Order: sequence, then structure tokens, then C-alpha cells
Amino acid sequence: MRYVYDFGEGADGGRELLGGKGIGLAEMTQLGIPVPDGFTITTDACRAYLANSGEVPDGLDAEVDEHIAALESRTGKGFGDDASPLLVSVRSGAAISMPGMMDTILNLGLNDVAVEGLATSTGNERFALDSYRRLIQMYGEVVDGVDAHRFEGALSDLKAARGVALDVDLTAADLRELVATFNATYEEETGSAFPQDPHDQLRRAYRAVFDSWTAPRAQVYRRANDIPDDLGTAVNVVQMVFGNRGESSGTGVCFTRDPATGERRLYGEFLSNAQGEDVVAGIRTPEPIDRMREQLPEAFEQLVETLDRLEAHYRDLQDIEFTVEEGTLYLLQTRTGKRTAAAALRVAAEMVDEGLISREEAVARIDPGQLDQLLHPMIDPDAHVDVAARGLNASPGAASGAIVLDADTAEERGRAGESVILVRWETTPDDIHGLIHAAGVLTAHGGMTSHAAVVARGMGKPCVAGCEDLSIDVAAATVRIGSHELRAGDVITVDGGSGRVIVGSVPLVPPSIDENFETVLEWADELRRMRVRANADTPEDAAKAREFGAEGIGLCRTEHMFMGEERLPVVREMIMAREEDERRSVLDKLLPMQQSDFEGIFEAMAGLPVTIRLLDPPLHEFLPPLEEATSDAMRDRIRQLHESNPMLGTRGCRLGLQFPEIYEMQVRAIVRAARAVRERTGEAPLVEIMHPLVGFTEELARLRELTERVAAEEPTVEYLCGTMIELPRAALRADEIAAEADFFSFGTNDLTQTTLGFSRDDAEGKFLTHYLEHGILERNPFETIDEDGVGDLMRIGVERGRAAKPGIKLGICGEHGGEPRSVAFCHRLGLDYVSCSPYRVPLARLAAAQAALAEAGVTAVAVGG
Repeated sequence: MRYVYDFGEGADGGRELLGGKGIGLAEMTQLGIPVPDGFTITTDACRAYLANSGEVPDGLDAEVDEHIAALESRTGKGFGDDASPLLVSVRSGAAISMPGMMDTILNLGLNDVAVEGLATSTGNERFALDSYRRLIQMYGEVVDGVDAHRFEGALSDLKAARGVALDVDLTAADLRELVATFNATYEEETGSAFPQDPHDQLRRAYRAVFDSWTAPRAQVYRRANDIPDDLGTAVNVVQMVFGNRGESSGTGVCFTRDPATGERRLYGEFLSNAQGEDVVAGIRTPEPIDRMREQLPEAFEQLVETLDRLEAHYRDLQDIEFTVEEGTLYLLQTRTGKRTAAAALRVAAEMVDEGLISREEAVARIDPGQLDQLLHPMIDPDAHVDVAARGLNASPGAASGAIVLDADTAEERGRAGESVILVRWETTPDDIHGLIHAAGVLTAHGGMTSHAAVVARGMGKPCVAGCEDLSIDVAAATVRIGSHELRAGDVITVDGGSGRVIVGSVPLVPPSIDENFETVLEWADELRRMRVRANADTPEDAAKAREFGAEGIGLCRTEHMFMGEERLPVVREMIMAREEDERRSVLDKLLPMQQSDFEGIFEAMAGLPVTIRLLDPPLHEFLPPLEEATSDAMRDRIRQLHESNPMLGTRGCRLGLQFPEIYEMQVRAIVRAARAVRERTGEAPLVEIMHPLVGFTEELARLRELTERVAAEEPTVEYLCGTMIELPRAALRADEIAAEADFFSFGTNDLTQTTLGFSRDDAEGKFLTHYLEHGILERNPFETIDEDGVGDLMRIGVERGRAAKPGIKLGICGEHGGEPRSVAFCHRLGLDYVSCSPYRVPLARLAAAQAALAEAGVTAVAVGG
């Protein structure tokens, strides 16, 4: 098997074989764009290495040596040569972009002899020594696991001793001293001298990059972003070009459009006399890309022209890394740029207007999960705030929370439900677990393309980066923000849209939805087959759902209406009643309250279907805990109603059959409300009455009779009568149950619990977390439908239900109805609609359209690595 390909060659495996970075470099080479020479070690090699317990596949080392020899021939330089050394970078590049999660080594090929040759051949001793000290540090950290602080501490100590602030202010003599210090540190930490054989350096380096695929930070990132563990990473070996050769050199990262807003303008950062890691890792705070126009005008114009070509070729926003070596531009990478939801929508809409992509492509390439970003709170513009400091507005949105100074604490407190702001000198890929659980991020160093900024944007979290007025004393657990001295645990607010850092908590308001949001979702509505409804229990929720484009209510939970402060005493009175007549008397008091609730919801959803689920939970949930009971009678009643496993006890239709007067009151309230709204507005609501937890046909037959008998009191009200499918038996006997049902709604929350034997409350955060972390389950079945188990029961229910009653309406009302993979599954099943919480309606609309497009063969295409 072949494992290595030069950039100028074609490879049939494409992105999956060469990785995102490798395919990008190969395609740019073939387009004639200036790219350093090099080759890619394929993902096949990585997978073979990992499968063989860290042993490289036979022939790989020899194949790499052959490609190094060919590279020496093409460049006229020698690997380890004492006169004109060939230096390379070793970079990871997975098929799906994982920015910052895996490792890179620069300047590989230098040793004690080659560094002198580099100094002589370039006439720049300082540059050669700077390159060598960087190699020792990166190689030590990546290959041998030396603590980065050992090297950074030595560098900081030297700068302090020389009285300089920046690395570039150190002289050649200073750097020679630093190289000696770094070599001594390396030997002290590893027990051996820094390797002098370049081929040995390279072999150990690409093994280390393979190993970084299984590093904890990479695994956490993959879990958070739903990236398969079995892809592996390619390794790109690239001839070094140097941005640290003086003021005519530099390095930068830029986007073809603004990744925060989508505006069509060059967006990025540049550092003169620096290497790429200085920008990406936030080691120095870079300058806006426009400064490059002043310092290196010819290279800047070439960069702009190249960016235009790349965007036209890939037809999407590109994220590019580049280096200028003594005035000559080289591109090191291009990939599809990560962007905020607002930017994604604007870019998609404007590229349709520009004729670059079709409407179908625009809809297909928006990540539905990202739309949540647009629905997150922002700082109330009328609020008076104490702005302590300002940084770069690296990722939009706003969040208030307690200061935490390390990722472990952020994860722990975030998991516990606390809102925390992760405050760091700069984040590193090892902080990923804390970033996931933090409400927002604040860093003292780093720019708009630093690790913190890129990861926060992808997660939809607010981030303020490069806040120069922030200082942190981790040992003392204190921070200084501007003139304010604060401690860990104090509350601050970060405004990622403006870069403001505010002491204390501030009022937040929902964001407004712009025309690009509306435009793309209108295109999605034209493309999807499934309807999208909302789960809403109040008129306010219903109105918000309609604002977000809901086409009805798929689940209105009536039990939530009983919990109001003025109603709960009445409900308890009804539960305490010993005889039916007494219960009916109390239910008469509840009737007008229920009717009023339904009228508000019907008015908010005028002309659209509303599915109302009759009372579902067991009665004891409306009573206080035994120790809080206010009378002996109440204590007796609580004991009578106590059940060992109430989830499988007297609830749902079982409650309605045992106490039919409860369901009679609810049906009566529904039909009276429907009549009242029709008379008041002239528009009749489309009423759907749903009986929960049905497992036997006879249960629904008796409840349908009850429904029809009570509804006949308002003969002009049209309605449907159906059931939730939330028990395995109901799915298996759907053909029988369909005889008594006008519609089925899959209640996948309970169907998941009853199918898997998982109690959600006892699984999440406990054994289910262990299952996910250790790969026993790939996904949380309460977030994404378990297609092989729960999904198979749904398929049986659909097939048997429709076989018995072809026109039966089928939907889903669990929260799975707002999760993209689950929405796609529901589309493939042939459901008529999905229903989800109001704020997930836009996501479901988009996901439903993408499911229809996928069926037609239209999918988003990613670029870059």
C-alpha cells in the first residue's frame, strides 16, 4: 500500500485520504498558487499506526525517506546539510477541521551544525538561532512531552534580564544563550541530548502527530463536534518558509470575509518578523491585516488577488494561513472558514446573490446547530454598565458568570449548572473541556484568530481576547481588570460583540433576527417536506414559537398549567377528595382556568393545529413532600399515592381511566375554548386531543369514547383524537391502536427510557457519561434518537400504523424533534411533522430542509483541514 503523496500528485482518496490540509495544499499547487513544496503522509498510515499499537506500517519510513530525497533534489538543499540545510514543518491535517487540537513542529532538520549553515547561507545569524530555539521547544513539547512552561519560563527570564518586552528585541547573542539553555532543559527533562539526525527527528515527529489524534483534548473536541474517532489524521511535511527573516518577512492568518459578521472584506491579522505559531497560539498580539498593506505592499496585493481566486474556486469563505519570506508570498493552508451563525447566513445569502452558489447549496451548508447562537442573549442596550476593560470582540454574544481560572474548574462548575467565565492568560487546546462548559471566555493575550477565538466562535460562546488590561495571579486566585481587583468566583460579564468586559452581572435581552436569517429559512421552507411545530404550554411560548416559524403546536402539556400559584391549591383539593362527586365539584373550579389557558394558546396559533396532551404525570407530583404536608389527611393521601416507580405507575391514560372526571374536565375546557376563540376571532383552531402512555387498544378505545361523548357538547367544534407512542408495545401494536386513532405522536423522551431501560434523571451525569466517554455509546440517546433501537420501534410503528390507516397523521414531540440527526431520521421515516421547543424551531426548519436535500443528493461540501 502506498502511504505518501507529493503535493503535485493526484490522489484518488481525496480529503479522506490526504486530510483537509493536504488536499488544500495539493489543490493550491495544481492551481498555480504559491505553496511551499512538500508531501502528505496519508490517514491510512495513521490508522494503521494506531491499529498496530504505535508501530508504523511496513515501508512507511522508507517511503518518507524517498520523498525527502526527491524534495532535496527539487529544492537544491540537503536535509541536515551544513551549508544549505533543508528545513520542513510537520503539520497534522484531519479530514474534518479540528483547529488547534493536534500538533505542529516547525524548522525540523536543524541541529547544532545545520544552524550554522543556515546562518551562513542566509547571512542572518539571529534568524537561524531563533529558528533553532523554536524547534527545540516545539519538538520537546510535542515529541517528548516536556512541559511548555520550562521553555517559556526560560524565555521570559531572559527577556526580563535584558530589559526587553518582545522576542524580536533579543539579539543573536541572546538567542545563542537561549539555544544553550533550551538544549540543557531538553536533556534534563528527557535524559538525552536533542537529536541531531534530521531523519530521526522526522520519524519521531510524524509518529507524535499520529499520537496527537488520541490526545485527550482531541477526543474531547471530537465528542463535542460529533467527529468520528476512526478518521485518523494525515501528516503534511512542508518545506519551511520563514516569516522571521526580518522586517521584509512576516506571517498571518486571514479570511476572505469577516467570520463574525459575514461582511465581504478582508479580515485577519499579521505579524512582521514572526512565524505562524506566534499568531495562532497568541504568543504575540498581532496587528490588523491592513497594516501589511503599509509594510509589504506588493505581497499584500498578491495576497488579495490570491484570496479572490481561492474563494471563487471553492465558492465559500476561506480561512488562510500565509507567510511572507523576504517579500515573497507563500500560502500554507486554505480551508473553509469557521464562522458565527450570523456570518454563515449572510455569506450564504450574498453568495447566492453573487451567483456563486444555488439556494439549495446555501441551505445545505448552514450548520443547524449554529442557529442557537442567534437566539442567545445580548446586553440590554439601555443597561448602565461598568466597563472595566476592553479587548478584541472575538466571538459575539454576551454572558455573565463567575470567574474561573482553569479549565478543570470551569468544567466542574459548568456541569453543575453554574454560569462561569473562563479567564486565562491565553487558552490552549488542552482547555477544550473547560471551554465547552464555560458560558464565555476572556483572555489577556491572543487575537481574533487565536485558539480561544476560533473555538468560541465554533461553539457559539462569547469571547473577548487580547484584553491588555487583564492581569492574572493564578496562585492567589485573583485577577485585575482595569482598575478592579477581583477574585475567582466574582461575577463579570463579557460582551463578545463589542469586546467589553464588565464587572458584575448585567441585564441581557434576546437578539433580533436579521433579514439573512429570514431569507435562508424561507428558502429552507420551500425545500422541506416535513412540517415543523413547537412544544408550547403557554400563550407566550406559542407566540414565540409562531414568531420563529412554527406551523402549529405538537405538544401542549396541560400539567404545567396546574402548577400556577393560584391553581395548585385547587388541584391539591381535587386530589384530596375522597369521592367522585367531591372531585367533580373541585374540577368545576379548574374548568374555567383550563379553558382560559387553551383560549390564549388557540388565539396565538389561530388557523394552525394545536395538539393538547391530557394530564400525564402521577397525582403525587402535585402534592408536597411528606415532611412538608400540612395535615394528617394530606400525609395519609401522600402515602396512598406513593409508588416505587411512578414513571411506570398510575399516570397518563391510566390516570384518565381510573379518574375519568379529570379527562372529561380537560376535554370540556378544550372544546369550549375552541368555540369561544372561533366566535371571537372568526378563525377556528385545528384541535388535536392526545391521550398519553397508551399501550393497549382498549385503553384508547375507552378514552376515545369519553372524548367523543364530552366533545359532543360543542357539536360545531372539529377535532382529532390520537395518542402518543411512547411505549414499545404501542409501537409494536400500532396497527391495532391505529383503528382508534386519528394521529400518532412519537413521545421519544419516554420511548427512549422505556426501550433502553434508562431513567434519564439517573443516567445523565452518571453511568451514561461513562458510556459516552469510554465509547460504549457513540451518542447520548436522549439527545439523538437511537436509530437501531428506539428508531426501529418507530419504523415498526409507522409501517404498521399506516398499513392499517393510510391517512393517519404521524409526528414526533420529544426534544429529538429539534436535533438535526434526529430530524433527518424522522424525514427518512416519512413522518408528517416534528415538534420541538420554540427556540429550536428555526433549527428544525433548516434540518428538515437539509434532510430533503440529502435525499435528493445535495449536501454541504467542506474544504480545508
